[in-house]
Amino acid sequence: MEVGYFVSLALFTTIYALFSLGLNLQWGYTGLINFGHIAFMAIGAYTTIALTLPNFIKEMPQRLMEQYPAIASQEGLVSVLDFLGDTLPEQVPLVIAVLIGASLAALLGLAIGTSTLRLREDYLSIVTIGVSEVVRLVAVNEEWLTRGPRGVFNYPLPLEKLEPNLVIQGGMIASLVLVLGLALWRLWQWLLQQPQREGRPPLSLPLFVGYVICLVGVAACWWFSFSLSLTVELPSALQEIVLLVMRFAMVAPLGIVGVILVYASCRRPLQQLRTQSMGTHLSLLAVSMGMGLVVMFFGVHIMGIIDYTYKAGLLWLLILTIALVFWQLERWVNSPWGRVLTSIREDEEVAKALGKDVFRYKLQSFMLGGAIAGIAGSFYAWQLTFINPDGFIPLLTFQAWIIIVAGGAGNNVGTLLGAGIFWAYNEVTRFILPNILPLDDARLGAFRVMVIGLMLIVLMMWRPQGLLGKKEELTLGR
Repeated sequence: MEVGYFVSLALFTTIYALFSLGLNLQWGYTGLINFGHIAFMAIGAYTTIALTLPNFIKEMPQRLMEQYPAIASQEGLVSVLDFLGDTLPEQVPLVIAVLIGASLAALLGLAIGTSTLRLREDYLSIVTIGVSEVVRLVAVNEEWLTRGPRGVFNYPLPLEKLEPNLVIQGGMIASLVLVLGLALWRLWQWLLQQPQREGRPPLSLPLFVGYVICLVGVAACWWFSFSLSLTVELPSALQEIVLLVMRFAMVAPLGIVGVILVYASCRRPLQQLRTQSMGTHLSLLAVSMGMGLVVMFFGVHIMGIIDYTYKAGLLWLLILTIALVFWQLERWVNSPWGRVLTSIREDEEVAKALGKDVFRYKLQSFMLGGAIAGIAGSFYAWQLTFINPDGFIPLLTFQAWIIIVAGGAGNNVGTLLGAGIFWAYNEVTRFILPNILPLDDARLGAFRVMVIGLMLIVLMMWRPQGLLGKKEELTLGR
């Protein structure tokens, strides 16, 4: 395993997390069923690339006339296209291109929402999945606009030519430490409030420290085992089993230390455990594992910044972006505006009875969620360094749904956690299953999807609100 692999994995996880945050605002907080979220990402990706690729938009009128020769007979239209060809800029700065892409994605949300948000939720879901296919088919067929199936490549990438000195590297690392510190503080505040929301005694510090020591240790040991490139010359399936045993054997001492610390800090550790609900323990477990993974990837990312690569710089930029989006989303959903969204999700007739303009709030949520997906699309294109319509299939939307359902709808922390779990599952099964099951790649892919479905069914039966969702806010089944 190399640092580049972990950086790429962190990039995909973070991009999917950002993409899912937009869908969580639409469905998790407002109850809008959107099966075509990928359309917003496609708009953001293609707009950003088209505006930043030299002469791409300036040559669009000429390419349009070449693809549709009948236009040449329309003198007025030809004059307009010539005017556009002379006035359009050769290139747009990256930041402005991203903002324009997000704005166009929001405008797509405005167009969809204006015609469908007054209808029932099932009509909205049908329209959105149809629009996403229309956007993809336009990208396939309108080569003057998107270059069709050939795709777009060799476009400018952010921080690609950066050659950071020690001061810049120190600033990048310091900003990451600041974001990580704020994230840990926010998680701590959220965990402290969990027992209070359930009417339980406050969370004891030793209990929390025990979880953190045990589970951060798990992630740290995984990282050390990868970084040390542990290999054993054994048959492949047996090798995987031996490596798993070795890794968990390394975890055991840390786990014992954690248990001893908890026992030494609590006179009655079992009673301490029983003071909290199963939901709190589950939250502690999930958040601690997430923190452990974050610490592991944080260390890898620091290595990537010191030995600078473009992907490490892009990940740094993406982390700052998602931190800003997350912070702003938390402000919005905890404001009176966010509480109106939640009331609409629970029962929009009640919101109407209180004099709220339900349609306007729905439209705002739909547009904002679309704009966030548009920003995610820009990073998606920068990460791939090549885009074509095949990269924007409906499957990506349903992967975002899996992330939200697993993490807990209506919870931004749960969405981040769901993205981490989803990609961890993807990577673990991608490496381990081929050595265990005698199946070809196609059957293994189908088996992995089947297992995801089975896990979701079990999760829905056991904890329908998701790992960090609130059961009292659950609208399913009412």
